[in-house]
Amino acid sequence: MATDQKIKRVVLAYSGGLDTSIILKWLQTTYGCEVVTFTADLGQGEELEPARRKAELLGIKPEHIFVEDLREEFTRDYVFPMFRANAQYEGLYLLGTSIARPLIAKKQIEIARKVGADAVSHGATGKGNDQVRFELGYYALEPDIKVVAPWREWDHKSRESLLAFAEAHQIPIAKDKRGEAPFSVDANLLHSSSEGKVLEDPWVEPPEYVHMRTISPEEAPDVVTEITIDFEKGDPVAIDGVKMSPATLLTKLNELGKANGVGRLDLVENRYVGMKSRGVYETPGGAILLQAHRGIESITLDRGAAHLKDELMPKYAEIIYNGFWFSPEREMLQALIDKSQQYVTGRVRLKLYKGNVRVVGRQSPYSLYDQDLVTFEEGAVAYDHVDAGGFIKLNALRLRTLAKRERKISGK
Repeated sequence: MATDQKIKRVVLAYSGGLDTSIILKWLQTTYGCEVVTFTADLGQGEELEPARRKAELLGIKPEHIFVEDLREEFTRDYVFPMFRANAQYEGLYLLGTSIARPLIAKKQIEIARKVGADAVSHGATGKGNDQVRFELGYYALEPDIKVVAPWREWDHKSRESLLAFAEAHQIPIAKDKRGEAPFSVDANLLHSSSEGKVLEDPWVEPPEYVHMRTISPEEAPDVVTEITIDFEKGDPVAIDGVKMSPATLLTKLNELGKANGVGRLDLVENRYVGMKSRGVYETPGGAILLQAHRGIESITLDRGAAHLKDELMPKYAEIIYNGFWFSPEREMLQALIDKSQQYVTGRVRLKLYKGNVRVVGRQSPYSLYDQDLVTFEEGAVAYDHVDAGGFIKLNALRLRTLAKRERKISGK
């Protein structure tokens, strides 16, 4: 049941769906507080005006309904900085849900300050990672804010109980919401995430109808799609030579990835809260962007810098996955990563084909690739083959010393 904390006004992360509509009414009836709704367009592909109308229907004052298009800010200030690090949680997951939560939390806090709210609320369950991500974001930005997490407080234990509450409070219920949903979905401009119900058995292949952002690689055209992506200081700025804004560029990459069956991932991951979960992710544009970025880095980053980045990447990805976007350690790593991108500028050529992304060309005005050095032809003046002998002997010194000790111990 709800705690005894007193709340006057709360900013709710509101999608306009059944669950957050129930939460809206529950906040009003349980806390007797004024509710302010915030609905973010992160590129989830849904019309947001119905959310505004539904909030009005549920008694929210027009001046307390906030609907904001965050696609450009999301891509520019969250997705692209993360991709400069080539971040993948547990080596595979491109963090599509994780990276969206800090921005939503930030906007909720900004609205709370604007309207004089003393609390914020979200619709994340008590079993998942999102409750952690939202709340760590809230507290990092407003340490004394009150947080209401209905799924950890209320007495509803079943879908039937929630539907009964909705009917009792005259909350409209769409026909397709009365039955048990076959799986849950989270989506934004970077990805879609599906989990639960029909996806809970990790042995069973996901049904094709689960996928919404990509066509099946088997059904993709039997023809190669070739594109180029231009980078400036680690960020993509153009496709096929056409300059685009961050969100427009990611949208275009999503279209190209979808048409070629690129970006599907079936993953059993380790949640921060301690359990394993199975998710089906689709990140068509992100999958292309990852390969392209690594392609341009391959000729513009020094070996030491590149290898250090790869060593730090798992930690950086874990920080984001666990909800610590606003932490000093993430900001420290970001500064290092951004420094590494100073000369990551140039063009990458890629081929997309039936679920695959291949880098087939890369060029940069800051390229460190020296054809004269790597050629097998004679004439290179900067590298003398004879020097390799001394290099090898010096590197072998400790190995030879160890081998001699082993021979002495064994008596051989």
